[in-house]
Amino acid sequence: MAMMGEGGERFGCDACLRVEGAAEAGLRPARSVGAEEFAASAGPLAGEGRPCALTASVKRREAWAFLGHRGQAVDDELAARLEEAAALCERELAPRGMFHIFPVTAADAGIAVEGAGLVLPGDSIARHLRGCDKAALLAVTLGPPSEMVLRREAAVSATGGMLVDACASSLVEQAAGVLNEAVDAAAARCGREATWRFSPGYGDLPLTVQGPFLEALDAGRALGITLTAANMLVPSKSITAIVGFRDPALRKK
Repeated sequence: MAMMGEGGERFGCDACLRVEGAAEAGLRPARSVGAEEFAASAGPLAGEGRPCALTASVKRREAWAFLGHRGQAVDDELAARLEEAAALCERELAPRGMFHIFPVTAADAGIAVEGAGLVLPGDSIARHLRGCDKAALLAVTLGPPSEMVLRREAAVSATGGMLVDACASSLVEQAAGVLNEAVDAAAARCGREATWRFSPGYGDLPLTVQGPFLEALDAGRALGITLTAANMLVPSKSITAIVGFRDPALRKK
């Protein structure tokens, strides 16, 4: 799994990055590289502030789980149709994502994301970010074309539509994992440990933060992610999340 920037973009905290001439000139990286190579490299990291293409695959077991499968027997025909659905998603859908790192501080109303015009309310996110002085806001999506693909497949066959929907859900989850690895590498460069992803809607963090969250990333323009009146993400196969950067010395405090 890998990620590639789109014209010299980078990720990480500013104090931890050495920007070289090629990135300053806005040159596209010559090849995709994985998160481990990013972490070992002294050069800039792709992804922060601009969208990046994410290479991911459908995890078949995860797709079955999205369909409610709990280990029961599956006939060969249905298994073959899921393989077809997975191949279709991997062929036609293009995961993209981005993130940005902000300082965070405790505030009366919750956790203030400084410079983002965003306050994350609730006890759950306060516990999650305890001991963190920075956090990455990230967004991943299969893009607006994914909505057309999902509608098309559902119109052709109800079963086929459900299979493609489950495979698309797995694909965006796996893509989020790719970007998360890069965020982890950025945290390590800052001498921090990354927390696990925490999304709006978890615990008592309300979905109403989705609007300012997307604005902080400019994700509408950069990734084509918008919201419904009920604060649900569009495209539906999109993920937003917060990853805290914690001082290892504060891990048990």
